Amino acid sequence: MKLVIANKNYSSWSLRAWLALRAVGQPFEEVRVLLDQPDTPAQILAHSPSGRVPCLIDEDLTVWDSLAIIETLAERFPQLWPETVAERAHARAICAEMHSGFTALRSQMPMNIRRALPGRGRTPASEADIARIVAIWEDCRRRYGARGPYLFGAFSAADAMYAPVCFRFMSYAVTPSGAAGAYLANMLAHPAMREWQAGALAETEIVPADELPE
Repeated sequence: MKLVIANKNYSSWSLRAWLALRAVGQPFEEVRVLLDQPDTPAQILAHSPSGRVPCLIDEDLTVWDSLAIIETLAERFPQLWPETVAERAHARAICAEMHSGFTALRSQMPMNIRRALPGRGRTPASEADIARIVAIWEDCRRRYGARGPYLFGAFSAADAMYAPVCFRFMSYAVTPSGAAGAYLANMLAHPAMREWQAGALAETEIVPADELPE
């Protein structure tokens, strides 16, 4: 398999698909396309018909969009979703909510692992998004916390989908308490998350559109 991603510092969608592959132990070739370069659109289109990343390539199969990649992987690696029908429905619902929602958080607090931006981007709209995310985390941990440290106990697609929020909370000093805070700490300590973070910190490219002004 080959996974086409963008800059690790900025590309939250790339992180989701990358974590899913790491979670199932599937070997893959990582292809990084730098954002904001003159040839970026052409480089991405050479792999992804949507002109966006991430893009998973598996022989003749090409899948773009993080959630579609996760669902495709789950057909081969069903452990990406919880075991029961009800729990899978719950996990898919919160993943779909992340996939299509939280627009204020995305726009006002862009993922930027290399920078510490405490207090930035905190508007009524982004605060509402933060409160909803914390509520999701607390609910999952209340229901499934006895099984393990992640949203549904074992690491799952839901954790991959919410992983970029964890880096956002780190950068913008969002510090939930209780079960949500413990979940955040466990996610930031996850070996694959630390591997991605190390890759982001090693990058030197700047994408002005994703940098909040000083």
